[in-house]
Amino acid sequence: MPHSKIIYLGIKGSVISMDSESGRQIWTVHLKGSDFVNVVLDGDNLYATTQGEIFCLDPKTGEGRWHNELKGFGFGLVSIAGECMASDSSLIQAEEKRRLDQQARDSSSSTSAAG
Repeated sequence: MPHSKIIYLGIKGSVISMDSESGRQIWTVHLKGSDFVNVVLDGDNLYATTQGEIFCLDPKTGEGRWHNELKGFGFGLVSIAGECMASDSSLIQAEEKRRLDQQARDSSSSTSAAG
């Protein structure tokens, strides 16, 4: 899918890959149980957690790359963070917006002071 964007949903122990433009389902992988699934895309890895376990999937195919039962930590919700998660780009964009807003304020202040 060259021009479409893919979104990933976590629901009832499964991960679903969908075309964001058409809503067409691309693949579905059942992981475990029927609980909430937390999903995070990080480059070429799609991480999914459910029932206290973590799975690493190929985002293009849904094929499992690895799985860790996180033994000894129970069955609660698992949150995910990483050094270079996909959201880094949104942080860069937010910082650029803040910089441009500051430039506009500075420009406006110097115009007001001159007049």
